[in-house]
Amino acid sequence: MNALPIVLFWLLICCAIISRPPFALYLFFATMPFGACAAIPTNLTGGLTFVATPIVALIIIGKTFLTRGGPSSFLTLALLPDRLLCLFAFWIVASVATLFMPHLFAGDILVVPVRGVLSTPVPLHPTTQNLSQWVYMTISVFTVFAMARLLQNPAMRQHALQSICLGAAMLIATGLLDFASQYLPLAAVLTPFRTASYALATEVEVLGSKRVVGLMPEASAFGNYCLGFLCALHFYRRAILSQTLRDRICPILLVLLVVLCWQSKSSAAYVGLAVFAAMAALEWLLRAHAQGRGAHVYRQGLMGELSVLVTILVAITLALLFKPGLLDPILALIDRMVLQKTSSLSYEERGMWRVIALSSLFDSHGFGIGLGSTRSSSSIVAVLSATGILGGILFYAFAAQSFFRSPRYGTVESEIIMSAFRFSYVPMIVVSLMIADANFEPLTGFGFGITAALAIAQAQRRGMGHVPEGSPAQPPASLSAASMDQAALLPSGAATS
Repeated sequence: MNALPIVLFWLLICCAIISRPPFALYLFFATMPFGACAAIPTNLTGGLTFVATPIVALIIIGKTFLTRGGPSSFLTLALLPDRLLCLFAFWIVASVATLFMPHLFAGDILVVPVRGVLSTPVPLHPTTQNLSQWVYMTISVFTVFAMARLLQNPAMRQHALQSICLGAAMLIATGLLDFASQYLPLAAVLTPFRTASYALATEVEVLGSKRVVGLMPEASAFGNYCLGFLCALHFYRRAILSQTLRDRICPILLVLLVVLCWQSKSSAAYVGLAVFAAMAALEWLLRAHAQGRGAHVYRQGLMGELSVLVTILVAITLALLFKPGLLDPILALIDRMVLQKTSSLSYEERGMWRVIALSSLFDSHGFGIGLGSTRSSSSIVAVLSATGILGGILFYAFAAQSFFRSPRYGTVESEIIMSAFRFSYVPMIVVSLMIADANFEPLTGFGFGITAALAIAQAQRRGMGHVPEGSPAQPPASLSAASMDQAALLPSGAATS
């Protein structure tokens, strides 16, 4: 029975290899919720767990660059400062640090190993985790390269946005199954998908109720993915051409993602929800005051969104009049998971990981000790401790470059997507400071890739004379009702490098 998911996955991989690129793109997002499922039996990998999404990413990378013009396109992306040079340089620094530093500083620096006893520091020594984390980082970096080339095509961008909806639906389905397992005998359905070699915390309770984990290894990972898809769907959905998907299906998915994010009972997810709410409110205000070309596009749906919020607030107020203690369980959960977090053992343990990891940066004279050498539970600490000061500067320079990308003569679509990346990235970077490691999430990599792709596509359009220098791009006729006027929303032609 445990072999069934593996066989099914590899059949899908075969389909992705022989199919056109959109199939692999849909599979990439659809496999993200299966973080506890080993795509290769662990007894064949020496105990290492290889999950599905990085393997699909390899297919996307291969189909993107193992073509005519692929290698030259890769070099162009890697060597031009306005494209992905900072990210490529970061990967080189991370590779050198991971290859040499665990050997160079072996026995001289204390670390908390990624696998093994997590409460006691031990002397640094090379492990298989160095290799596995480097492989994951390499796949993540080159996935950004693949996205940056693939998503220059406007049709592929639409497939990517629709793929996010599929990934969110799969995540919701796994979460609902896990939640229902409290009341129904669903172990036979879930167990074959929980084959990872690392520890799985799938039956943890808080205040007498189960923490929903879906098919992820633990609740915090599930909550983080719920938050990631929530941010991506909410902010990117305005660039989706399909009105049914954008205006009917996405709102349902958003509501379910909020519910499951809450049911994960993850402190980091709750903080992320608060930041997401702040970003959504800020984006709403900016859309309400939009001026100039395409202003009507940004204002679409404002009253509907405000009506939903007012309706919810009125309903809660009326409910409290009849049952004043209605919110007590919610407030108790927030108090337990957020306000009392600093007094918990997990907070102290994660704090110790960060201190040890940060100390390793100084003990290595700023060079870092390599990917997979120590636990950190914070993305910025993990990047610095693994790749050193130089690696940290390069990575966050690239993140800042992606955040502030803005084509001078962009289409409305490009402006919507780049704005969506900025708003969706803020909650994720805040959460990553609390629970993440050096590697970035696939959804973040998608954001890095699509912003680079749009910047490249717009630059090439200017070079080809589609948008004259010094003149504004033409506004779209509409992004609503009939068809969102595809010709006005999307650039004509598809860039290829």
